[in-house]
Amino acid sequence: MKRATRTLVAAMPLLLLVGCQQQEAERMEMAAADVVMVIPVTTASDEAMQEFMQGQHAFDVERGLDANEHFKRAIEIDPNFCMAYLSAAWSAPSLDEFRTNLQLAVEHSAGASEAERLLVEYTQKSFDRDREGQLQTAQRLVEVEPSSPRAWLTLSEIQATLNQTSEARASLTRALELEPEFVPAHIALVNSYLFVEPKDYSTAEEHAQRVVQAEPDETVSHDYLGDVYRAQNELEQARDAYTRAAELDPEDGLPIQQRGHVHTFLGDYDAARADYDAAIALGKGNEKASYGQYRAMVSVYAGEPEAAIGEFMELARAIDDMDIPNAIGQKITALTNAAVVAMEYRLFPEMDAALEQRTALMMERMEEVGTDEFRRGQLGNIALFDGWTAAFKGDYATALAKVEEYRGFVEQDRNPRKDEPAQLLLGMIEQLQGNHQEALAYFEQVPPDDPYFNYQRAVALEAVGETERAMEIYEELARYNFSNVNYALVRADAIAKVSM
Repeated sequence: MKRATRTLVAAMPLLLLVGCQQQEAERMEMAAADVVMVIPVTTASDEAMQEFMQGQHAFDVERGLDANEHFKRAIEIDPNFCMAYLSAAWSAPSLDEFRTNLQLAVEHSAGASEAERLLVEYTQKSFDRDREGQLQTAQRLVEVEPSSPRAWLTLSEIQATLNQTSEARASLTRALELEPEFVPAHIALVNSYLFVEPKDYSTAEEHAQRVVQAEPDETVSHDYLGDVYRAQNELEQARDAYTRAAELDPEDGLPIQQRGHVHTFLGDYDAARADYDAAIALGKGNEKASYGQYRAMVSVYAGEPEAAIGEFMELARAIDDMDIPNAIGQKITALTNAAVVAMEYRLFPEMDAALEQRTALMMERMEEVGTDEFRRGQLGNIALFDGWTAAFKGDYATALAKVEEYRGFVEQDRNPRKDEPAQLLLGMIEQLQGNHQEALAYFEQVPPDDPYFNYQRAVALEAVGETERAMEIYEELARYNFSNVNYALVRADAIAKVSM
């Protein structure tokens, strides 16, 4: 819902453990950053450590670009600083920069602390699509550093990825027992209780208020409070919270983008577009393109799919002139959004045109990265989209064949959730043929986190006579209030169902 940063391992004032050449940990006064590490970090340079700590604080409060600059300066001061390379990877604005810094972290990990080496391993396993390996590494990390809230935050991250919701929340609770003012854990719990079942908006608000108390002058604090208000359908209060965030940092486009979402859900599309335009003008790095994606979605919410597809396609063309670090990734996103909208509205020529360009870019990126794991991931994703297009065109035999092709590509992934995309496509193949009971059997196997598929679940439930359960889902979707292209496709229909 926010910037593309990895909410990893952050902390507020705690004991600093520095794994330099020192025999024992010692305190360091950080004049520029009110944040300390509880995972041993290996550097012989106090100056590099100061830059690193400032970067860590910026990362904690989701100022990813600022964080990345601090981490790079730490590396300039100490070219052997393993954790600075790893943190530069986490905050990288592009896949290429992520890969480069991750490799440098690997190369400099020999002299690092055991905790640092485990974090490098954890990140490498993520890139290798090894979710089970990530979990094992995170479990080892909390064994090595049991008193570190950052270690518990890392464990919670992979637990959440594996849909181990209760375990993830327990890990975050443990992190807060160790340090009650640990902002990233509060943020993670806000997101968990807002978006993952079982949801609890009151608990989410408690944690959002703790973020505001800890960091009252950071835009991210009021941004998350606005998110909580959105979830509770208190849109005017959400708008006020985002406006407050924008006042705190007039150079930050994010809160203005967030306010654009609110105006979209209030039905004031002109105000929404004006906010998105203002956010684009302020955008840094990839933000201009990212905010442009949301601007194009306004036309989907407004019931103008052809206009939305045109805006997404134009954005994909315009990205070449934006001089942003992740141009190819943003182009793929724009083309994906165009294709999804065209698919839903059966605008097949437009869908095919968008997917042809998307596939070419994904193949290009696949060759650039060059690893077998990444190649399989890209090819699996392409097969999955080919299956979706075949299903919507009524070619169910091809769609089923593409499901098996996708499964072949992900078979080696150590990820217990790897078959969920196949289950959703199989459900949609049945749904499109009017086989709602069969569709429901597939949809029920996947967590109800995506609004589009949650809507499809409700349609199937209604069709088989489970009207009460269906209406509960429609009512939740009618006030979901978080923007993505999948929600844009179903929001109006959900509201209509509730109105009926």
